[in-house]
Amino acid sequence: MASLVVPQKCPFTLPSLHTLHHLPIIKSSLQTRLRWRPICLSMANAQTEFRKEDIVIVGAGIAGLATAVALQRLGIGSVVVEQSDSLRTGGTSLTFFKNGWKVFDAIGVGTELRTQFLEIQGIVIKSEDGRELRSFKFKDEDSSQEVRAVERGILLETLANKLPKNAISFSSKLKSIERIENDETMLTLEDDSQISAKIVIACDGIRSPVAKWMGFPEPRYVGHCAFRGIGFYPDGQPFEPKVTYLYGRGVRAAYVPISPTKVYWFVCFNSPSPGPKITDPSILRRETEDLVKNWSSELLNVIKSTPDDTIIRTPLVDRWLWPGISPPVSSGKVVLVGDAWHPMTPNLGQGACCALEDSIVLAKHLAQAIKFGTMSVEEAFMSYGSERWPRIFPLTVRANLVGALLQLDNSVVCSLRNNVLVPKLVRLGSMLEHTNFDFEPLQL
Repeated sequence: MASLVVPQKCPFTLPSLHTLHHLPIIKSSLQTRLRWRPICLSMANAQTEFRKEDIVIVGAGIAGLATAVALQRLGIGSVVVEQSDSLRTGGTSLTFFKNGWKVFDAIGVGTELRTQFLEIQGIVIKSEDGRELRSFKFKDEDSSQEVRAVERGILLETLANKLPKNAISFSSKLKSIERIENDETMLTLEDDSQISAKIVIACDGIRSPVAKWMGFPEPRYVGHCAFRGIGFYPDGQPFEPKVTYLYGRGVRAAYVPISPTKVYWFVCFNSPSPGPKITDPSILRRETEDLVKNWSSELLNVIKSTPDDTIIRTPLVDRWLWPGISPPVSSGKVVLVGDAWHPMTPNLGQGACCALEDSIVLAKHLAQAIKFGTMSVEEAFMSYGSERWPRIFPLTVRANLVGALLQLDNSVVCSLRNNVLVPKLVRLGSMLEHTNFDFEPLQL
């Protein structure tokens, strides 16, 4: 396991797209793109460039940027290397519960994000024909709960703006990784430039080459895929700030307003295999509408209001961190964060929230090693893994089982679900217990 050559076409995180926001946000996005230019080398000297860094974060997604910001709040600098030539600001949206918002507040972006996205008040569960089965209000179950859906692109821009100007190195795709002398790690990029790093924090997504180098298996396809998109209503969207779920047989869907003009939606469906990658927007739209063509007209109207270039299709995957079987979260001074370590299905809305939790816990442990010398870096990483595993493993399993239950297509089981389980037995309180997460404030 001394080195690994990463295939040039090895995917990192799944790409996604997002629609334009209102004019002030467009202006902000343009300013961000101008500011965050790649700090890559010229063609003349790229082949011979070599540099040394203390901390390198691989991947400028949510986990990578949140970790960089959390470390910076503790007075620890880092360099983020990102394979794309700019922030991957495409995408739909991600739902964050109160545990995610605690982290946002701790790293200084909560207030800014709240001004742009609606607070979701509750949940309405319906059958595919629009019949209401049950409804809940979050505050009735947990007065401290906070739920908002946040556009991925705006989130990345907000996090990136908290970092120094040259903290992100774009066009820096990892080619190989190997351990070298002095207990450092050599990262070779596709342009053959090299970085010798004392510490590597891998936030490079569900297909993480670093995780593969550390001995982790590929994430496992769970048997269903999802279409996603963001409906755009230039004159204002008509929905109350609630998540509306619709349950069918082997197909389920949801839609939720995320801002005054935008509504996020998904349609999840059973499929024996992930199938080929589809990028043609007309095919994506047609396949989505075919799945729910006899469903509630509200859902169909949201899908029809979605710009072609924002509809995506993704297979759902996860990785269970079996005790005593899965590799540890770190190898020497290399450690995994977020989807690179624990990809999970989105059925609990906790994938991104847990990545944020990882970032704050890792930063605090690493600060103990770097700033206070109370432990070694290796011990800090092991402590991080020991603290996070008891939370991550059960959540990953639970998310998988919830998805499997909701995707059942047996008519008798679905009838039981719609007429007994949901109306009479489901309790929101137990469904929100996993959003409880406490940590000490970040202190210099």
